[in-house]
Amino acid sequence: MINNIKISLLISASFWVLPILSQTNLGSVTGDESALYAQTKQVNQFFRRFNNEEDRFGKRYYAGDSLYRDNAFRQVYLNMLFDMESSFIDENLKKEFLENITNTEEPAFLDFHGGQWFAELAATFQYHRNKENLILFLQLEQENLGYKWVLTNVYFDKFLKQFFKGDESLIQKSFLHPMSHELDFMNIYKVFKEKKYIEYYANKSFKPDYLSILLYEIKRGDMKFLSSGNLKFHFFQVNGWYFEISYFNRPGYNSGWLISKLYKITDKEKEELIKFYLP
Repeated sequence: MINNIKISLLISASFWVLPILSQTNLGSVTGDESALYAQTKQVNQFFRRFNNEEDRFGKRYYAGDSLYRDNAFRQVYLNMLFDMESSFIDENLKKEFLENITNTEEPAFLDFHGGQWFAELAATFQYHRNKENLILFLQLEQENLGYKWVLTNVYFDKFLKQFFKGDESLIQKSFLHPMSHELDFMNIYKVFKEKKYIEYYANKSFKPDYLSILLYEIKRGDMKFLSSGNLKFHFFQVNGWYFEISYFNRPGYNSGWLISKLYKITDKEKEELIKFYLP
């Protein structure tokens, strides 16, 4: 499962439930189904609709209001927060997800400032005179009494190709003898002789910091930001689940910010996936 999610993430870097209610039921719950289907235009609105913290006209509910986070209304809203055209959402999985998060004993809500959700922004840079496509990952970070978006990681294939530490034959022969210190490390030249394999001389836990490389290249003047592109968000706040939301600008009610991918994950898989955004 985790490999499927990673493949999905890499593809994007390179370039769920209660049965859906009938229109009669929708009308009986909302009184006006057309207003319910209004486009989810803002990410903040996605949070509020997911939690049922606003009504179908956009009026906010607050703690103490009778409908604040009401599960009956949530079930209706949550159905409409899914991309109905997505091939990444299994209907049985969607049903299980919605039953899980609307469980009356332990319902699940999203917290805008609760962490464990990330932005993925496509961007174009000029790198050594060539236009290159990168993916920037960002997260909200608290500062003093407020919050701000900060860069957490970057995906750029040319950076990735510079670091590879998976060849067992190179691992076996790329090392400094344990008695090198007795020779004042006179053999240290081996580390720098073949720059292509220099990372094999680093410790086992070594992992390239691609964000630092990006900032360094920008400071040197070898990389220049040109433009930003598609934006999506990745959520890990619901225990046992991962989902992604994307913006759909199309006619009809099923548009705006919608859940476009949904996967069931273990705690271990969650930990590994978050390292993709927050190494």
